[in-house]
Amino acid sequence: MSVASNNPRVLSATLDPSSLAARPGAPYPLGATWDGEGVNFALFSESGVGAQLCLMDFEGCHEARVAISEHTDQIWHIYLPGLSPGCRYNYRVNGAYAPADGHRYNPHKLLLDPYAKAIDGALLWDDALFGYRVGGADADLTADFRDNSQFMPAGVVIDPGFAWDGDRSPKTPWNESVIYELHVKGFTQRHPEIPRELRGTYGGLAHPAAVAHLTALGVTAVELMPVHHRITTRHLAERGLSDYWGYNTIGFFAPDQRFAQAPNPATPAGRGGQVAEFKSMVRALHRAGLEVILDVVYNHTAEGNQLGPTLCFRGIDNTAYYHLEENRRFYTDFTGCGNSLNMRHPQTLRLIMDSLRYWIVEMHVDGFRFDLASALARQLHQVDRLGAFFDIVHQDPVISQVKLIAEPWDLGEGGYQVGQFPLLWSEWNGKYRDTMRDYWRGANAGLGEFASRLTGSSDLYEAGGRHTYASINFVTAHDGFTLRDLVSYNEKHNLANGEDNRDGESDNRSWNCGHEGEVDAAATGALEIAALRARQRRNLFATLFLSQGVPMVLGGDEIGRTQGGNNNAYCQDNEISWLDWEHADREFLEFCQRVIGFYRQHPVFRRRQWFQGRAIRGVADITWLRPDGSPMSDEDWGRGFAKALMVVLNGAAIPSRDARGARIVDDSFGLLFNAGPEDLTFRLPPPALARAWTPVFDTAAPTPATPATEMVAATELRTQSRSLRVLRRVE
Repeated sequence: MSVASNNPRVLSATLDPSSLAARPGAPYPLGATWDGEGVNFALFSESGVGAQLCLMDFEGCHEARVAISEHTDQIWHIYLPGLSPGCRYNYRVNGAYAPADGHRYNPHKLLLDPYAKAIDGALLWDDALFGYRVGGADADLTADFRDNSQFMPAGVVIDPGFAWDGDRSPKTPWNESVIYELHVKGFTQRHPEIPRELRGTYGGLAHPAAVAHLTALGVTAVELMPVHHRITTRHLAERGLSDYWGYNTIGFFAPDQRFAQAPNPATPAGRGGQVAEFKSMVRALHRAGLEVILDVVYNHTAEGNQLGPTLCFRGIDNTAYYHLEENRRFYTDFTGCGNSLNMRHPQTLRLIMDSLRYWIVEMHVDGFRFDLASALARQLHQVDRLGAFFDIVHQDPVISQVKLIAEPWDLGEGGYQVGQFPLLWSEWNGKYRDTMRDYWRGANAGLGEFASRLTGSSDLYEAGGRHTYASINFVTAHDGFTLRDLVSYNEKHNLANGEDNRDGESDNRSWNCGHEGEVDAAATGALEIAALRARQRRNLFATLFLSQGVPMVLGGDEIGRTQGGNNNAYCQDNEISWLDWEHADREFLEFCQRVIGFYRQHPVFRRRQWFQGRAIRGVADITWLRPDGSPMSDEDWGRGFAKALMVVLNGAAIPSRDARGARIVDDSFGLLFNAGPEDLTFRLPPPALARAWTPVFDTAAPTPATPATEMVAATELRTQSRSLRVLRRVE
């Protein structure tokens, strides 16, 4: 052993591999793999000229370095017998520091393993984390020789064993899915029925109180905001903020340690506990019939642009992992985060596919929502929907069988790709969001656009052979206003983010109903404003579940969550973002539960096939009527300010069969939409469409009544301004 320090506590040492009885090991699988007797380490580096395995806190050393001599097919590998789970490790990679050529090797910088299954410890910001001399006259062109090991987290060798106890995915069909987007900490941190030690953790989300809320609401899947290990950028940390949302990934295999139940003990056996905690959460949610979908960020990493830190990929093989400009010193940025992963390189594709398969096979997740998915389709600079990434996903026997959701845009030229993704993919339908917001706030939008979004957006998805569930319908999501804020604010209020209110979207398509922000209950007109806002929330929520496609609910909307008008709370790990269970809007929660329950009971709102307008028993599968009861004309569809119509859905004309081959038949319903500022009388359809109608619910009422048995005998029905009614047809 060659000791590199005379300090009482040895800081670093260089170990002779033979003293550890090291073996050559194998180049596959990548990462650190424990086999019960020792650990195999394998690291890709195409142009690196040497690699060292760094064992952290090993035999009294802060860092023990072991040279890796085996190099097979661009993989550095070594096997160390006797090592066990809990061992902390990193790498150092030798090579040229030549930014102009795209190379940023620096053996003075400790590096995380891209395949680490767990990451332990906090990253402590210091200039030593950067591969270049911070503040130097030539910016990033001169290498920095300071050691960064005191400031870096480390990978952890894990024991992959876990008692799944027969765990199975619910495998909810797409057209029966209801997605609930949530943040693990935000959902659990203030929940009074979750024990304090579990709040903010995977265990908190698995707690019976959390599960009970989700199942009572009626959702079928939770879509977790990023749980891959992430870091907080330096500029946020220096302002006392954090990357709360988690879109700053540094470990694509490691569940984020911040959601672990407690800080990991110093003993090796306690390290990496977040892996078992995550698996336990998935098992508990599956037992409740809930699928687990992960929001994943494979478009960029936390290392930023050429002035960012050297933490992992940059120091292992910058030219392989990152999309570089013609001047290879600089990074192509389709994401707004400083860099973009290089989808042209086979190792980068392999990394992503290995990560996806790991989360499916080992962690039992049921699907993924891909952040800025258009960036994954860029071969050079253009978006190519038939790019290598999608080809590989399509043919993969594991990945192709789970739910795949694209956020179909990025920040590069031509990045807005709603409706352009291939088979197997569903998409966040931003056009649905914008259209429904415009319709209910009274903006100048034609009924034709509204009708297209209500019926599943066939104009976007049908021609490509996709079905109605290609459209993930949403009115609100983590990025933007909550539902309550959408009807309470015209402008964003993001001063708490420390960016002078410049961050966040300015075009929110929101309407404050006549007053900006919360209204003092004693103020003139406060009751009227509150009533209108409550009705607008009911309108938007009900419309979401009367539309064809897959509905997605933003976590907390059902209990009246507000962020005080902050529409970009990415850095607010505090009461701005956490759900306030104590002041939950119970009345609106009951409304949401009833609406979701109604939706799940009636397959006419969950069709797999598109409407065709064909007649069954003399009635088309869908009929569009004016408020006076006459059919919609071509002129009506193009009228910009038209805000009222009636839609009749024929439950006897669903072209689908159940698992036993029986034809699916449902009740038929009339939907009366009045988004105008005045009350309106609808003339109900003639006997050819219905003998009579039974009321189901009316958004003018705070809570949907239990479906009535009495019939609507009148031929006309008064509908309040800015409200909708649902009627069931009586044969």
